[in-house]
Amino acid sequence: MRYLSCFAFLMLVLCASAMPAYAVSLMAHPETAPSPPEKAPDDISDQKELLIKAQATLESMLSNPDYPSLLNLATRAKAILIVPRMIKLSFLIGGHGGSGVLLARGSDNKWSNPAFYTIGGINYGFQIGGQSSELILTVMSEKGLRALLDHELTLGADAGASIGTIGRGAHAATGLGQDADVYAFARSEGLYVGISLDGTIITPDSGWDEAFYGKGATPDAILIERKFTSPNAEKLVNVMP
Repeated sequence: MRYLSCFAFLMLVLCASAMPAYAVSLMAHPETAPSPPEKAPDDISDQKELLIKAQATLESMLSNPDYPSLLNLATRAKAILIVPRMIKLSFLIGGHGGSGVLLARGSDNKWSNPAFYTIGGINYGFQIGGQSSELILTVMSEKGLRALLDHELTLGADAGASIGTIGRGAHAATGLGQDADVYAFARSEGLYVGISLDGTIITPDSGWDEAFYGKGATPDAILIERKFTSPNAEKLVNVMP
């Protein structure tokens, strides 16, 4: 019965990872009700919590000696995506998903306010177990940023952007001479050693953007045109490298 229960729960995770926006957010926020709530415009507690966790992840990983290349890349990045918690579960096949925020650097070297994104995918292979990861993606080129702004981006399979390797310590620097559009750094806890992002889909969360900023808040309007700001995002913006 224990294994059957595990498998049933995993199937729910896989369904969530295959669906856009709200379903992937559900994996990152398991306390959320199973059906999408009717949110009032000023009900932004989930978004504020995500911003607080994103700030903690950014500060912790930037100062961690296990990621010697992260700070160097972050100070030159066109944009940075921060996912404070990505959940991966597997029973033969598995899924992973979470919520994150993307900030873009302007021509004046100042950072935009964050836009909200979801991240998720399906992984295959004989694996049983679970993992929780903190993830930071440094977007190094206009092509990589445009791919995130224009459509959902599939890592490892999308012609719009190439991704560098991930890991900690020496492994985090592997591939830095490849001129990749995006580099990923993950800090993981759980059964698995390392993490694979191949096939991971990154999608703008328009529902959270509009709930947080108001009508018309799109990734372009927030990140490029700078039409939307919020005092709730100031602390995260101020700690960006």
